[in-house]
Amino acid sequence: MKTNFTAPTMGQPELVRSPLAQRYLSLDVLRGMTIALMIVVNTPGSWEAVYAPFRHAAWHGFTITDLVFPTFLFVVGNAMSFSMKKMEQQDEKVFLGKVLKRTALIFLIGLLLNCFPFVTRVNGELAIFDFASLRIMGVLQRIALCYGIASLVIYYFKTRGAIVFSVLALLIYWALLYFFGDAPDPYTLEGNAALKFDQLLIPDRNVYKGYGIPFDPEGLLSTLPAIVNVIAGFLAGMFIQKKGNQLGTVRTLALAGVVLTALGLLWNVFFPINKPIWTSSYVLYTVGLDLIILAVLMLVIEVANLKGWTYFFEVFGRNPLFIYILSGVIVRILSLIRINDQSLSGWIYQNVFASVWEAKNASLLFAVSYMLVLWGIGCWMDRKKLYVKV
Repeated sequence: MKTNFTAPTMGQPELVRSPLAQRYLSLDVLRGMTIALMIVVNTPGSWEAVYAPFRHAAWHGFTITDLVFPTFLFVVGNAMSFSMKKMEQQDEKVFLGKVLKRTALIFLIGLLLNCFPFVTRVNGELAIFDFASLRIMGVLQRIALCYGIASLVIYYFKTRGAIVFSVLALLIYWALLYFFGDAPDPYTLEGNAALKFDQLLIPDRNVYKGYGIPFDPEGLLSTLPAIVNVIAGFLAGMFIQKKGNQLGTVRTLALAGVVLTALGLLWNVFFPINKPIWTSSYVLYTVGLDLIILAVLMLVIEVANLKGWTYFFEVFGRNPLFIYILSGVIVRILSLIRINDQSLSGWIYQNVFASVWEAKNASLLFAVSYMLVLWGIGCWMDRKKLYVKV
């Protein structure tokens, strides 16, 4: 039994009170681990005091933080391996309606999150958000586009076609960046083709400014290789369902992971691993790492049957998109509230954490504490059997 809750401004997400559909626990845990780490790296107590592994690589290179977003896309693909079974049996019109509606809804939520809470502070005073400068792209927007395009590719071209699409997408993207980027190095911040393509379609005022120039790490052209992360997650989920939770499945996933990781490192020599422009070597490298991590989780959880520790991550894995959105909403509200000319989140960090611990430890503990607060909300929802699906 399920009841529908209709939000007047965001379509019709479902508030499900029925038991969860049968899933493989390791996939739920991987999804939960991804959300937990994403919250920690997104909300330090101070951006001036962050341990190196919890920062993105400045440009070329890789840290554990650079694995978070591609893993999010990978687990979106995992979930699709279950939902696509039903959707492929539906009439084409019904299928397209569901996929396009969900894609549009997630994209819209991303836009709303970019301008939430619709006011800002200018010289300490509240002012209406400048909607003319709204950032068009973002994390949720990329998730929406990758989900939508991957769904269409899988539905119309099936598994083999999806593999062919993935190979071509990575090779074509490499060619585009190499031939249309500025010589002698086509992979720089100022001269890469992904930046140039986005400049043709999106005004500078509507682009992320965090790199010192208008450049969006979730831009349009760089979404092409990111689709492959979703397709890879789908293929992994289908393989696990076909082969079952056995040691042979774990070995195959681990071997595939090692091979793809090695290929990513080899390609890195010619096409550097780089998250901001989402290079093809970065895709292979992150998919390979995700497969290895998934294989380890399956070995521990499914094969060895060691499940006593998993509930913490299951909580995040059962409401992943909702908890991620909530994490952004709460921290922005805290940042807007002022205590003695300081944001509430900053006040809490300074007076509760930084007053006791060294700066980097305090910043990390603030992030972990915030993640635990969100876990508490997720745990309450799970106990009440409330699962929000966009």
